[in-house]
Amino acid sequence: MTELIPVTIITGFLGSGKTTLLKRILQADHGVRIAVIENEFAAESIDHDLLLRESDEQIVEMNNGCICCSVRGDLIRILGQLQAKRAARTIAFDHVIIETTGLAAPGPVAQTFFAEPSVSEFYMLDAILTVVDARHAQEQLTLHQEAQEQVGFADRILLSKTDLVGKDELAALRQRLFAINGRARIQKVRFGHVPLRDILNIRGFHLSAIVELEPDFLGELGHRHGDGVQSFVYHQSQALDLLQVENFLDAVVQLFGSQLMRYKGILYVADVPCRAVFQGVHMLMGSELGAPWRDGETRASKIIFIGRDLPQQMLTRGLDRCVLS
Repeated sequence: MTELIPVTIITGFLGSGKTTLLKRILQADHGVRIAVIENEFAAESIDHDLLLRESDEQIVEMNNGCICCSVRGDLIRILGQLQAKRAARTIAFDHVIIETTGLAAPGPVAQTFFAEPSVSEFYMLDAILTVVDARHAQEQLTLHQEAQEQVGFADRILLSKTDLVGKDELAALRQRLFAINGRARIQKVRFGHVPLRDILNIRGFHLSAIVELEPDFLGELGHRHGDGVQSFVYHQSQALDLLQVENFLDAVVQLFGSQLMRYKGILYVADVPCRAVFQGVHMLMGSELGAPWRDGETRASKIIFIGRDLPQQMLTRGLDRCVLS
């Protein structure tokens, strides 16, 4: 109980595959008891609902703000509460994983483990894992400072969706990532599968390297997200026609794909005993069947959209028309 609790931060831009990686970790037979803190930029999250069906681990939500700025105080409070419950032996865990929102700059989050005595007394930052979407990374790195900072602070860079790009494109991306961060190992991750020995308890975070990257790391790190980024959540209690939803979202992606940074949801589809889970990044969208609805469980659809200048009224009206008549 006196040893410092290792903490892993999973970061990466919107849609890179952070939650997929986290699900893989929770499903693995590694014998490590893990407490999860997951953060969503939107006021609500579907990830918590999905993760609870993958694991019995302790999972804490932090919604309606970014962990690196507006809800950083909540992170300190939650870490304190987890430690108090662990000391009282009401819960047991050996490791903490923090999944940040895709818009988070990792610097202020990492700083918490050095600048807050109530945190550093009990926790040790083990590593920052950055998941990079090979299909969209070049554009994201060019347009978003957060994406650059996520790569720069990484102790491990995990390349996802490499099957969606060519050999030359992947080589160019690797070269760019190495130019930003030459000390982090770069390795592929496919649907969250990566050897756990490469990402957990690796003692990968080195303060000296981070101070070289960010000289003010131990001082005040301010952060502000780019103007125009917003989110909203669509709710629908009636069953949806899956074909109509797919057709409508296909049209939306064609028209507004550049503005839609991230969208994901759980759908209540008529005559289907399971949740329909879908997610997308810009023009790339996919879906699959999720966990079955439980007996007596209230069935409903929830879709989260994150982007710039979102056509919220149009999206709401269009999805309302997808209700099964």
